[in-house]
Amino acid sequence: MDVTKIASDLYASGFDWILQNPGDAFLVVLFFTVVLAVLGVAGISGNRGAVSRRLAGDTVSVGGVGEGPRLRYESRDGFWNDLVGAIEKRVPLIDEMNRSLIQRRLLQAGFAGPGVVRNYYAIRFIMTVGLPAVFLLLAPLFGISLSNQNVLLVPLALCIVGLYLPSFWLSRRIASRQRAIREGFPDALDMMVVCVEAGLGLDAAFNRVGSELVRAHPALATQFALVALELRAGKTRSDALRNLGDRVGLDDVTGFVTLLIQSDELGTSISQALSVHADEMRNKRMMRAEELAHKLPVKLTIPLIVFILPCMITVILLPGIIGIMRIILPALQGG
Repeated sequence: MDVTKIASDLYASGFDWILQNPGDAFLVVLFFTVVLAVLGVAGISGNRGAVSRRLAGDTVSVGGVGEGPRLRYESRDGFWNDLVGAIEKRVPLIDEMNRSLIQRRLLQAGFAGPGVVRNYYAIRFIMTVGLPAVFLLLAPLFGISLSNQNVLLVPLALCIVGLYLPSFWLSRRIASRQRAIREGFPDALDMMVVCVEAGLGLDAAFNRVGSELVRAHPALATQFALVALELRAGKTRSDALRNLGDRVGLDDVTGFVTLLIQSDELGTSISQALSVHADEMRNKRMMRAEELAHKLPVKLTIPLIVFILPCMITVILLPGIIGIMRIILPALQGG
């Protein structure tokens, strides 16, 4: 029995089936592409909160009082990890030169865990390969001839889209998360000032503020909870605070971290330093709101000119135009 001949016959029959049933083949490829993408996103999302792995990998409530943010680490060993491992054996997914940069961006987006970088590159690879394949199977359904050279540029464009779309989505998520943390940071500082002035230490203040901000600012509460967990795990206060600045990536948080580290090293009053910094953050938030309000008239100019001004000109000039068409034009033609 010739195994090579049998394999070639099966390949040829499968290719003929694709040509005869392009619609069914497209649905099959689309189904597997969507399933792989969903599994990849679930694999990244399921690895959040890797710091709490030291607490036996179970769900942990951070904060001694009240219900704190719940951090969880889940190890996912299944079809997705097997698929990524099979792909890695044939294709070098991870760019080692940019690994630390991607890992930092994933942390800033809220994804943490040992496999998030690999899952990110796997999703990008699947989208880069899957989008052109879906188009090539979909094109015959719409009567598009693949022999045209201009049509062949579309798969190349889809490859580029699949390559850069995950990075674009990650940037948007980082910006959204940083915006939420920036808006809630002054409130967190005010609560921290109250806690420190009431007699709590800085470590206990992080615990308390993290547990109180779960509903109002969950992203910021998670970051404070991670600081509390790192301090309980034995990290120094300066290292835990620097990790907070790296995870968030905001200048406001970096300034706050620097302030606390310097106050701790120099022995100055943390309560007074936090009060001054909280006033500054509150003023900066008010200035950002005033800046957005001042930009509003300028942004409204374009829709006013494009949509409202033509309507106003039409309403004003239309009676005169009708009068000219009814009276002056017939008089000129009769003369």
